[in-house]
Amino acid sequence: MTPADLAVVVLLAARSVFDERGLDSTLLPASTSLERPRNPDHGDYASTLAMQLEKKSGVRARELAVAIADKLVQTSGIKSVEIAGPGFLNIRLDAATAGSLARLVVSEGERYGHSALLAGQKINLEFVSANPTGPVHLGHTRWAAVGDSLRRILAATGAQVTSEHYINDAGSQVDTFARSVYAAAKGEPTPEGGYPGDYVNDIANRILAVHPDALGRPEAQAVALFGAEGYRLMLDEMRTSLERFGVHFDVWFSERTLHAAGAVEHALEELRKQGHVFEADGAVWLRTTDFADDKDRVLIRSNGEKTYLAADAAYYINKRERGFDKCIYMLGADHHGYVNRLKAIAACAGDDPEFNIEILIGQLVSLTQGGEPVRLSKRAGTLITLDEIVDAVGVDAARYSLARSSTDSALTLDLDEITRSSNDNPVHYVRYAHARIASLLRNAAELGVGRGDDFDAALLTHERENDLLKALGDFPAVVSTAAELRQAHRIARYLEDLAGAYHRFYDACRVLPQGDEPATELNRARLWLVEASRVVIANGLAMLGVSAPDRM
Repeated sequence: MTPADLAVVVLLAARSVFDERGLDSTLLPASTSLERPRNPDHGDYASTLAMQLEKKSGVRARELAVAIADKLVQTSGIKSVEIAGPGFLNIRLDAATAGSLARLVVSEGERYGHSALLAGQKINLEFVSANPTGPVHLGHTRWAAVGDSLRRILAATGAQVTSEHYINDAGSQVDTFARSVYAAAKGEPTPEGGYPGDYVNDIANRILAVHPDALGRPEAQAVALFGAEGYRLMLDEMRTSLERFGVHFDVWFSERTLHAAGAVEHALEELRKQGHVFEADGAVWLRTTDFADDKDRVLIRSNGEKTYLAADAAYYINKRERGFDKCIYMLGADHHGYVNRLKAIAACAGDDPEFNIEILIGQLVSLTQGGEPVRLSKRAGTLITLDEIVDAVGVDAARYSLARSSTDSALTLDLDEITRSSNDNPVHYVRYAHARIASLLRNAAELGVGRGDDFDAALLTHERENDLLKALGDFPAVVSTAAELRQAHRIARYLEDLAGAYHRFYDACRVLPQGDEPATELNRARLWLVEASRVVIANGLAMLGVSAPDRM
């Protein structure tokens, strides 16, 4: 029985009490949750439902708790229910019911932890969205790890998720990039405000290898050629780097297409229909102050030039017209000013800015090695690239370390620490737990000891077994919370707690027989618990895009 299953039983017991007493059952919540008492002596799970219902029902909480407890103790699998304080329900499961969770986990396998919580939601998840003018760098890498983890978590809770990379290819930065590549091809210094770094020289040389006559063309044609080919090569490199990092985007959306397809004009017309577009001083404005923005925003300047906000509005409306219920933007630390603007765009388009659009802001990340700042990239000049991070620490260490901290806080990673084979290194600690389990299961196979088709769950009575079972039971709720709050780090922190529970179980409970001892039913029951632990660790790591090794 999972905590979610038990919560349903508690709610049903409360409903039965309400029906018997003639109380209004509509006062009951649609769902309830349970807590794990800090002191195991207080039971396996605790419910505050009776106290929550006291004012609504007009019945004292302790009286309600006693009535609910009387119903619960009649339920198969519940060993006892004690009332504490003003109305806490402290529930204890019998060993067979508690231990049966291992059977459920193993039978569900890769599906354990998944749910239909967000079923029916069609979500567009946009992250990274780097300019096509340089390699994917450290700042993008944090969102690559977190964004792709969030994509996996949302999908695990039933949402239909499309991951999208917005290519900012309509601004002046693309022209600057073209001039930079052209200058590199000619062997000239980087133009003022241009893009430095060896990667620009690499691209120039690759273009010259295919178009040896490029520099003999008129300058305007040559710059256009270097710009177009450089853009294509840069996008290919970005895709390759991100795929190597385990990040696949379903859609690469070009800003240019918004302008070419008339999407900006279409968006302006849709916003006019909603009554939030006006003209003043020869410019076209969006009245975003109607929706908590600090000032109205210009869409088309008096010289006829469209602003970035016009493209942002067109892009949002395009997403909604593609059928997405919710548009999630994952933006960098310097984009706080976009929050009100984007929400105002959604409101001006007639949408609910508290549902249809979300903006997540990620704080900066920096690298050290041995406590000293990592030097700037040789290839990218002023940046550290994603490929260099992967070369230094590997995909797993990078992804896990970037995803395990809340994005609300700045993050500093030390390359030596995140690659250290030590229990002080969280990624090693969690992955080692999986490898340790795989080793134990290999040893069991060599001894001819198998789990069998079933086991006696009532045999799992040791305190450490019970702790591990409770930790395994928490996984579905952790995944649901991570999805609802858009917090991938909750999965990582849970896995670290689970790994600790497993290591303590392994140290206290002998799983395999020793010497010539025959395998017992307890050995087999513990093998089920071990396999259940392996499943959950592997499932959690998969949600972070991190491999679960069989050997380390």
